[in-house]
Amino acid sequence: MSTDTNADTDTDDAGGHCSTPDSDGEVAEEIAIVSFERKLPVAEEIRAELADDYESIEILEYHGDVFAEHWGEYDCFVGLMASGIAMRKTAGLLDDKWDDPAVVVIDEELTWAIPLTGGHHGANQVAHDLSKLGAVPAMTTASEAAGKQGIESKAKALDAHVINGDSTVATNLAVLNDDLDVVERLDGPRAVLVGDDVTVMKRNDDGVVLGTGTVSGVRKAQVIEAWRAALDDLDLDVSDVEFVATATRKEGEEGLYEAAQEVGLGVVLFEKDTLLEHEGPTPSRAKELIGWPGIAEASAIAGGRDHELLREKERFDDAVTVAVGK
Repeated sequence: MSTDTNADTDTDDAGGHCSTPDSDGEVAEEIAIVSFERKLPVAEEIRAELADDYESIEILEYHGDVFAEHWGEYDCFVGLMASGIAMRKTAGLLDDKWDDPAVVVIDEELTWAIPLTGGHHGANQVAHDLSKLGAVPAMTTASEAAGKQGIESKAKALDAHVINGDSTVATNLAVLNDDLDVVERLDGPRAVLVGDDVTVMKRNDDGVVLGTGTVSGVRKAQVIEAWRAALDDLDLDVSDVEFVATATRKEGEEGLYEAAQEVGLGVVLFEKDTLLEHEGPTPSRAKELIGWPGIAEASAIAGGRDHELLREKERFDDAVTVAVGK
């Protein structure tokens, strides 16, 4: 079985955003803004704007050893300074991209937000979030520059983390060359022998999957209200959800993607053949008309760890159909 994973990555990511996972598979949530004394008011402005998006944002006043003193304490440093200063003060501290914190620099006028290191490990997302203040996020990682979703972002959409980080050089190159699209799912118990160019991902927390079908042109608010209503019936909330699952034919449905970004979830797209293998119990006219099974139930079952349906589909506001899988 295969899945096509689409997180909101320039909408990349998934608090009110989809954060790129850091090296331990969790989202990058602890941020430090490093600022010269005269720029502290700007640092406070940044913290106020992003406060709802991160677990913690602290402001550190700049001195020559500030990065070294706090290296490893934060997921991402935001340097309110010239890129050359941040580069010189952090270059000697860098060891491994899977362990190092991300580093972003932004100028005092909030014109440019530039990820220096850890683009796929928090820096790109922080730079994107800084665009709320008017800064242009200058992404230089190859997949983002080409408008494609790298392996780390695919893992984020699946609420998973990469086990063998060295493999991502090869697999991200395959993404860039359009040689890798879907992520294959293997259910165990099973033993797998892989090569150096195979990236292995492991899901993070055990949660539910929101299988979702929508009408064309659905609004963000309609989708969010439908998800919350479906979860309320199970005494669950958005924090219990691993990701949103739907069909490839819903790719690009703006209201759906905006809703997922709003609540901090990735979106996983399943192909028609996969959904046919996991058809739900409720009849759907779509199968008679266009050969697709009911999207909500099939995608909830396909995406769930146990391929089980917790809640059969329900249509909300004549616009959104939701089923819950596990």
